[in-house]
Parts: sequence; structure tokens; C-alpha cells
Amino acid sequence: MAKKVTKIGVLTSGGDSPGMNAAIRAVVRTGNYYGLEVFGIMRGYSGIIDNDIVPMHSRSVANIIQRGGTILKTARCKEFFTPEGRLKAYNNLKKLGIDGLVIIGGDGSFRGADIFSREFDIPCIGLPGTIDKDIAGTDFTIGFDTAVNTAVEAIDKIRDTADAHDRLFIIEVMGRDAGYIALHSGIATGAEHILIPERKTDIEELVASLQEKERRKKLVNMVVVAEGDEFGGANEVAKVVKERLPTTDTRVCILGHIQRGGSPTCLDRLIASRMGYAAVESLLEGRHNVMVGILNNRMHYTLLERAVKSKQKISEEWIKIVKILAS
Repeated sequence: MAKKVTKIGVLTSGGDSPGMNAAIRAVVRTGNYYGLEVFGIMRGYSGIIDNDIVPMHSRSVANIIQRGGTILKTARCKEFFTPEGRLKAYNNLKKLGIDGLVIIGGDGSFRGADIFSREFDIPCIGLPGTIDKDIAGTDFTIGFDTAVNTAVEAIDKIRDTADAHDRLFIIEVMGRDAGYIALHSGIATGAEHILIPERKTDIEELVASLQEKERRKKLVNMVVVAEGDEFGGANEVAKVVKERLPTTDTRVCILGHIQRGGSPTCLDRLIASRMGYAAVESLLEGRHNVMVGILNNRMHYTLLERAVKSKQKISEEWIKIVKILAS
């Protein structure tokens, strides 16, 4: 029988994503509702090792649901991935009586949580907080919708100036290992080409297509590239295009970290709130070492071990849609 959880800690780890504050708020207020003591852990796993842990109450999370970033700060902690670091972290949690953790982050954060929980029997619940949407077991990750909408807004503005000057714009969006931001923002903005890490970039096909469009006097073209595209990102693609199409007015725009910031969308606030609530419920019900996700609008629970080994895959249907709509 699972031991009763009475004190829980919540942390944000890895890259920040809009909606993390909404998730923190949901965890704190749900925990308080059930009479649990809730602690906020600063700077991810570093905060456990450094004992940077503070009590949190309902007022601690007032007026944060609309804010981007994370009030708990975030960091990547190499020390936590050593046995000595994890032992130090456990001892600090034990002194405070914390017997459950909610980790808001990506697969690296979940990997650390899974190892830690197995070593020290601290139940952990993961919430997928990543703009990349690259974790299997959920239709949404906290921050993805905001990041995509930020990219769409920027690309729409770039199209205006591209149209005014008859230019080719090669736009780089975030996505080192996953092309979902590129795919969704590219389709939503009518991009002629979308380059993603999951598919091998055929640079000859891209050049031929642009040449054909040039012959048809289609002078406004948008190419959306995920930063992790195997060809090397927007600058490398632009280098080849400029060599092969010297008369085309080609510009590069790298959107960068603006995609991480900003007030979360309604969708991100809603899913973060649902997931935060479900995380506390899971700890109370004895459902431990799982990632809370949403599939088909229902809560779905994936073992942390499985969540870190699986990746969200882009279906062939999406690739076909891109090809047809850009023709």
C-alpha cells in the first residue's frame, strides 16, 4: 500500500515555457485544498541540493497565472545526475519532511526524477513543460501553444514585408530535436517549405522548387526551418540558396528566444491548471512516478521511465498536408 503523502515540493526544471506559473499555482492551491504542506523549490534540482526551498500558500501564487517564465526559476543541474548530488538532495528533503515531488519540465527532468525516485522511494509526478511538444503520452505540452502563436504572429509580419519587397524569407524557429513548432507555424502561415529534424532535407528539391516558383513569378516565398534541421538551420540553408539563386532577394530571420516568453495562451493556462491539479490528485491516490498528460481531452498517465524513452512522432499525414497545401 502506498504511503500517505503529507508534504510535497514543486519545481520547474530545464527550459522555461509559458504556462509553468499556471501549473505551479494549480499544484499549490490543490495541495492546500487537501491540507497538504506545499514547498516551492528554486532553480530546479539545484534548489534541492542547495536547500533553497520555501513554503508556499495560496497567496504565494496570486496574480501569476498570466505571467510567462517561472516564479520558481529554472536551471539544469549536472550535480543531480551524480549519486552524491542525489543523496544530498534526499537528505535536504528528509529534513523538511517532504515526501512527494511534482516536476514540471521535459524528458531530461523526468529522467532525473525517475532515477531519484527509484533510489530513495520519493514518489514523483511529472508535468510536461516544454515548448517543443516532443514528449509522447500527451496531445499537449505546457508552453507549446503559446510558442507556436508567437511564431505565427512574427511570421505573419514577416510575410507583409516579404510581399512589399518580393523577397524570399528563410525563418528559423525553435526545435532542436523536434519539428512541431516549425510544422504547425509553417502550415498556419502558408509557408512554401517546412524543414524539420524528423525528415531529411533534400536541398536540391528545395532549390528546384524555388526555381520553379521564380519562373512562375511567385516572388514571395517563406521557408520555415526548425533550428535542429539536419542541414544546419536557416543560415546554412540560406547560404546554399543564395549561391544557387543569386538573383533572388533572400533574407534570414531567426526568431530565437521570443518563442519562450510572453503571457501564456488560454489553452496553455487551461492544460497547465488541469495537469497541476491532476498531479496532486495522483500523489494522494498513490499513482506515483508517472507523467500527467492529456490525450483526447482526458487525463492520461505515462510511466516516467516510458515517457523519457519515447518521443512524439510526426505522422506522414502532416507531411502530406504540407506538400499539398504549399503546391
